[in-house]
Amino acid sequence: QVQLVESGGGLVQVGGSLRLSCEASGRTVATYNMGWFRQAPGHEREFVAATSWTGEGTYYGDSVKGRFTISRDNAKNTVFLQMNSLKPEDAAIYYCAAAAARTYYNRRYAYAAEYDHWGQGTQVTVSS
Repeated sequence: QVQLVESGGGLVQVGGSLRLSCEASGRTVATYNMGWFRQAPGHEREFVAATSWTGEGTYYGDSVKGRFTISRDNAKNTVFLQMNSLKPEDAAIYYCAAAAARTYYNRRYAYAAEYDHWGQGTQVTVSS
């Protein structure tokens, strides 16, 4: 079992930055592919970013590419999401997720069904 706890959410102005953290327990994140998703009211869960278990492969949703960066610190069992140039449409609850390493992750990273474990989410609010 893997438990994930997100933190770092809060209120930020348009154009500002936040760094979200996802701390895992029960199993080292080094053995998992990790992803970030978000969900705003009235919207479906949206893929944000993902990284392979080696940390060498990173992927981003079109809406955040160039503004967000995913990274991981395996020694601390933590995954991060650095969010820059925030826009009002970035406001959502952000969830981190873990997927046991498997083949073809490079083709499945954006699908929520790929992930086995989910955190409770952290709220990000962007003020205009």
